[in-house]
Order: sequence, then C-alpha cells, then structure tokens
Amino acid sequence: MIKVITLLLVGMVPTLAQAACVILLHGLARSPSSMESLEQALTSEGFKAVNLGYPSRQFAIDELAELAITPALEHCAKEDDIHFVTHSLGGILVRQYLTEYKIDNLKYVVMLGPPNQGSEVVDKLEAVPGFHFINGDAGLQLGTGALSVPNSLGPANFNVGIIAGSKSINWILSALIPGTDDGKVAVERTTLEGMNDHVELPVTHPFMMNNDQVISEVIYYLKRGQFSAREGK
Repeated sequence: MIKVITLLLVGMVPTLAQAACVILLHGLARSPSSMESLEQALTSEGFKAVNLGYPSRQFAIDELAELAITPALEHCAKEDDIHFVTHSLGGILVRQYLTEYKIDNLKYVVMLGPPNQGSEVVDKLEAVPGFHFINGDAGLQLGTGALSVPNSLGPANFNVGIIAGSKSINWILSALIPGTDDGKVAVERTTLEGMNDHVELPVTHPFMMNNDQVISEVIYYLKRGQFSAREGK
C-alpha cells in the first residue's frame, strides 16, 4: 500500500496524456516519413503515435478518408483518448471521415497547414498538363471553386486547433495566392468555422511538421486543449 502511494506521489503511474493515442496523417504526395519527427516527439512525451501511410495520389478524398483512418483507428481501440495530428490534406480527410462516422473517444485534432477553404494554387494550375498525374484526384478536389471538397464539408463539430504557416520558399506558387501564405495555402484559408484555436507561425508548408516550435505547439495543444499563445488569456 505504501509503495502504491509513493508511486502516485512521484508521478510514476501513467497519466491520461500517456494513455492517449495520436493518429498522424501526412499530406498529399507525402509519406509517413514526413511525420517521423512528430512521431518521435510524441512518443517521447508518452503518447502512442500511429503513423501509417495511405495512397494519397490514387483515390478521391472520400475514399482516402476510409483508407487512411479506419486502419489507424484499429491501433487505438484500447486507448482512453484519440487525437489526430494532420498535415495539409490529412486534415481534410479527418473532416470528411467525421461527416460519416462518429469517434466516441475523439478528443483533440491539430491541423498543420490545412486547406480548409481550398487553395488558389489548385484553381490556377489544375488545367496544366501533369497536375493531375502528380496530385491525383484528391489534388483536383482541393481548389476553392464548385468542385472544392473542403468547402462542402461544413463547420467543425469537434475540437480542433489549427497551425498556419506564414513563410514561403516557393515564390512562384505564392504569387498565385492572395495574402500571407506558406507556399501552398493562404493563412486565411486554413481557418475553419467552429475551430477552437488558430495560430500563425513563420514556417513553410512542406516542412512545418519538422519545425521545433510547431512540434512544441502540437504537444501543448494535446495536453491542454489550446496553443501556448492563449496561455493566461
């Protein structure tokens, strides 16, 4: 009995955060390796990280949502809480999935650079030869017009925090995007009606998931349900 009390006092009994399962979803034309830095950081913080791949260029968004999320959830069946951390298209897959299914133990979703209102890059380049070959059906669905899947999914009915990038290393694509952007998505278009929190950081779309500040904010959100910028507000 004394030993059990001692363990509780020194914090050796697993906490709720340590019991949580975090599903990582990479972006379009990327792979699980792009999320490895996040995976390692989350694991070191006591989370169970599930980092599976999905064929992002081979199917439309509704099919990808099933292919990416259903197998990942099987790895989390016995966990207390389920979180998602997504990059770009990955966030749209979560929104798509949650329009059809309910995840009873879903707690927090953190999206990195999500085209929640589509991207002007798709509008301008979708007719260019090779665009569909490189980006697949899902890529064509990420514009801002009538075929935009993100704009058809409605507001968030789940707790989501969004990190937008405000730095670009692709001035050609940035020239196609009004306002501040990360080289692929305008900061304004990352926002989502019903979101719980939103923060803008000086990071680029392709590499934001490897940035130390982004990783720190992700972990902060998964533990507290807000980004550090809101601390004390």
